[in-house]
Amino acid sequence: MSVHTKLLLRHQRPFIAFWLARVGTASGFQMLTVAIGWQLYTLTGNVLDLGLVGLVEFLPRILFILLTGHVADRFDRRKVAALCQGAQGLVALALLIGTTLGGLSREMIFLIAFLLGSARAFEMPTTQALLPNIVPPGLFPAAVAASASAMQTATIVAPALGGLLFALDAGWVYGPAALLYGAALSLMLSLPARQLPLKQKASLDSLLAGFRFIRSRPEVLGAISMDMFAVLLGGATALLPVFAKDILLTGPWGLGLLRSAPALGALLMSLWLAYFPIERRVGPVIFISVAIFGVATIGFGLSTSLWFSLATLVLLGAADMVSMVIRGAFVQLQTPDEMRGRVGAVNGLFIGASNQLGEFRAGVSAAWFGSVPAVLIGGVGALLVSGAWLKLFPELAKRDRMHEPQDAAEAMATAGTGPVSR
Repeated sequence: MSVHTKLLLRHQRPFIAFWLARVGTASGFQMLTVAIGWQLYTLTGNVLDLGLVGLVEFLPRILFILLTGHVADRFDRRKVAALCQGAQGLVALALLIGTTLGGLSREMIFLIAFLLGSARAFEMPTTQALLPNIVPPGLFPAAVAASASAMQTATIVAPALGGLLFALDAGWVYGPAALLYGAALSLMLSLPARQLPLKQKASLDSLLAGFRFIRSRPEVLGAISMDMFAVLLGGATALLPVFAKDILLTGPWGLGLLRSAPALGALLMSLWLAYFPIERRVGPVIFISVAIFGVATIGFGLSTSLWFSLATLVLLGAADMVSMVIRGAFVQLQTPDEMRGRVGAVNGLFIGASNQLGEFRAGVSAAWFGSVPAVLIGGVGALLVSGAWLKLFPELAKRDRMHEPQDAAEAMATAGTGPVSR
């Protein structure tokens, strides 16, 4: 066990509660995602609907982009995160009632997806901004990897469990998901209050500070935009129900395994990075990881074997985790605490664009060209992005260390945010 990990576990007990809360909320979301995707595809048989669900979940990130970051900076982050988790638990209960009563229509699923996306739009920047309030800066890179392992742990177990429960009865998925959200809520409220909430009232200048901050840092902008476009083009998550049912000839349990496979690769990589954080040559590493992501996507698109498909998805998840950890450390280590919510909201918009809009892109491409060509086009697109960003962001390609002490101060001066009154 590395020194970073020993210190993290020995001296940061609140981090354990935070980690477990992340496991709970991520598990609940993954179980809902598997059930909603299979239920919708079974209901309509339309592959485009799978992409539309991703679009509907992404819309709140755009609609509330300025508000979500300000809420995370102005109010107690623990309470905001807990409120969002409670709202997602109510969504799970609504799905349970709708499924039990047999009144869950296509339109109702889209409405529920919008509500789920709204709660997650507020939760993501809040929990991202909360982590630096729990661990000291010296442990933060290891904490990012360890925190990411919570989501990947949940994503391995929860989709497979959700698929198994759905195969027994659709309604069996939603009750346990609601309980997991309730547990996450309780753990989040148990964290110590170490944040000094922002006293500044909302203004256009304050709300736009997150955009200015990211624009002022070429390495940060390059990292999050490359990840966004690579996953936007290469993401195939929305099409997993199609591959499971029509190409790999498996059932809900197979779909659960397919959704778990990227998380397995990501978990293994996150554990490695928690023990051995990336300290040098982070620029070249992130470019290599995006290229590997594209190659793995192409391999998945060509596969007709369940086990080979699982292997490519494991590799895909491991490569994506490297990019995610570097991006997360860049953003959080270079951002002052009073701005982390607003910067996190912008970062969340990039992440949502890559995930939810990526699902919409995949659904549209599959409707136009077919599911296999849609995945292959996406994999090639991810490779092209990694090459193009070498030219567009040479600062990122040359980046050696994860964090330099003067980064945040320089960025604040460039962004022109100035001191914030409390």
